Amino acid sequence: MKTWFVTGGTGGFGRAYADVALELGDNVVLTARRPGLLKEWADLHGAEARERILLLELDTTDSQQVRDTVRAAEAHFGGIDVLVNNAGRGWYGSVEGSPEADVRRSFKLNFFSVVDLVRAVLPGMRKRRSGWIVNMSSVAGIASVPGFGFYSAAKFAVEGMTDALRAEVEPFGIQVLAVEPGAFRTQAYAGFADEPVTETVEAYRAFVETVRVAMVSQDGRQPGDPHRGVRAVIDAMAQDFPPRRIVLGSNGYDAVHDHLRDALDELRAQETASRSADFPEAA
Repeated sequence: MKTWFVTGGTGGFGRAYADVALELGDNVVLTARRPGLLKEWADLHGAEARERILLLELDTTDSQQVRDTVRAAEAHFGGIDVLVNNAGRGWYGSVEGSPEADVRRSFKLNFFSVVDLVRAVLPGMRKRRSGWIVNMSSVAGIASVPGFGFYSAAKFAVEGMTDALRAEVEPFGIQVLAVEPGAFRTQAYAGFADEPVTETVEAYRAFVETVRVAMVSQDGRQPGDPHRGVRAVIDAMAQDFPPRRIVLGSNGYDAVHDHLRDALDELRAQETASRSADFPEAA
């Protein structure tokens, strides 16, 4: 029996991870800023499963609360075997005109909170010499999305940190996976309908409004199924040689495939220029 610690419990992926972990017979620590919203979900699983569920309040941007909540989970279940860094959200706006407060909030939630949680769970995992860290990134962490430049940048940072972390913790028996969903039917777009455009540079306002409208129109119609996505992640984790990352969803796969193909074509086209930057070989 494993213990899963999942952040962002009120969203589609958070509950999907919790549902599937419970189906496997595991324990689940599901966290949210307002854990009261999770009580009805927990009760639906019945009395037996309810014994394997711990709901905890957690604002992932509060570093002290992160440490305290991890300690509470470890005390309750004896340790954390799988950390799923799922909490996050996007703010739309241009690179030039996004309000500075939104830029900083994006990195605080989408990157620095991930770092805080990783650091909080690693001492216990290293002591037991086992564990999984699953960092929910995004297709936007590989192929940046115009209008979500700083969300993309934060996810790029998650990708870079995750790659380094994987190599650093491998000697301790800890495995690390980056998950890159495309468009999934979660609540990620739901709040945009009531969120005004706060673009500070008028030249971009029409573009940003178009981005907002496009996101709102997709809400509830995204092709990705969070539960199917989580099962794909768990299947990947169970492989004899688990992948370093997994893209979820057909639209996500196609976007990443095309982006990497174009990047490789461009790299090859510039090979001569790249190699010309070295000192000449000694005669």
